Amino acid sequence: MAGSPGSVDQAMKPVLFEIFGEIWNVQARLGQGVSASVYRVSSGRTSTAAVKEFLADAQGGDYGYHKERSVLEDIQGHKNIVTLYGVFTNHSHVGVATRCLLLELLDVSVSELLVRASTQGQGHSMWLVQHCARDILEALAFLHREGYVHADLKPRNVLWSADDECFKLIDFGLSFKEGNQDVKYIQTDGYRAPEAELQNSLAQVGLEAEGNSGCSATVDLWSLGIILLEMYSGIKLKDTVRSPEWKDNSAAIVDHIFASNSVVCPAIPVYHLRDLIKSMLHNDPKHRGTAETALLSPFFSIPFAPHIEDLVLLPSPVLRLLNLIDDSHLHNEEEYEDILEDMKEECQKYGSVVSLLIPKENPGKGQVFVEYANAGDSKEAQRLLTGRTFDRKFVVATFYPLSAYKRGYLYQTVQ
Repeated sequence: MAGSPGSVDQAMKPVLFEIFGEIWNVQARLGQGVSASVYRVSSGRTSTAAVKEFLADAQGGDYGYHKERSVLEDIQGHKNIVTLYGVFTNHSHVGVATRCLLLELLDVSVSELLVRASTQGQGHSMWLVQHCARDILEALAFLHREGYVHADLKPRNVLWSADDECFKLIDFGLSFKEGNQDVKYIQTDGYRAPEAELQNSLAQVGLEAEGNSGCSATVDLWSLGIILLEMYSGIKLKDTVRSPEWKDNSAAIVDHIFASNSVVCPAIPVYHLRDLIKSMLHNDPKHRGTAETALLSPFFSIPFAPHIEDLVLLPSPVLRLLNLIDDSHLHNEEEYEDILEDMKEECQKYGSVVSLLIPKENPGKGQVFVEYANAGDSKEAQRLLTGRTFDRKFVVATFYPLSAYKRGYLYQTVQ
């Protein structure tokens, strides 16, 4: 199909970008939408980033680019919001100019985590749900204080940062200033608040609700409530939230989901999470509260420990190697020193090792903790070491939270 004048063939992936006088090679396309594509790019061995390249809109303009750029520039500096490094114009080999954002490169999305959970037939650990809930509520509290509504919160727009060890919000293309909604259609099916659903339906037939000044920040709380319920249950809820039963009594459905899962994990106190989610899913936006009040939930005072699956899924600069060292080697000082040297030599093949620890006592007895200079090196090491044999033993390699490692806190992880 022929494109309009000045359009870019979406099937054509750029090979490189020239950014601020430096050549960045395109390693992969990370995502593609109607108005933009996102690429992973690299310059040299250690410099990586993401480029969001915007296509010209139907009128040949750059509205989408200018909108997202202005929002991002206004909200920079929060640890749970993606970092904007800069902006540039890319000139392709056929002479087409496209506007681009140079962004922080992040890791696995909550969408990918949900896919992995559904294949295992269970939800995520309370540690992971709590971690995600706190991080995104922190981001929303900041965003809402600045007067913005994200307006498209969904699992694909929540990504893990390996280097900062937290979840971050991305994609501000539908964001608007509260009280000045300049976007007709907001949010995504399955994560759309009832008032946004009504507004979208009216807009489709050219109508507007009487006295309507647009949606408020509480639409973001609704979306987060659905995301957390999906993470806890391991079930995609798109069909559920569109059902008449949900519209009649969503609280009862939430109760049923929690009652079903409590049979699987009877010892875990889940009612605080249940109550937090229910507070976000009131049909009346006035009853949903704020991100700041949600952060005061007793749910966030419970010190959950990560499951071993969490430490496989979420990259960090620290690698933990299991199934390597017998107790007998730990109490012979000469053997212990030899093992330390051997492990350091092996691990340095995959990147710059900052520190290496092999505890002689529990917690962590006999496990090998390797701190790399960055998460890129640890991910490469994890990929290449998993399944290797060391002294006739198969290596099991997981990541480990850098903050806990720095504090000397070695979790007794839940199996």
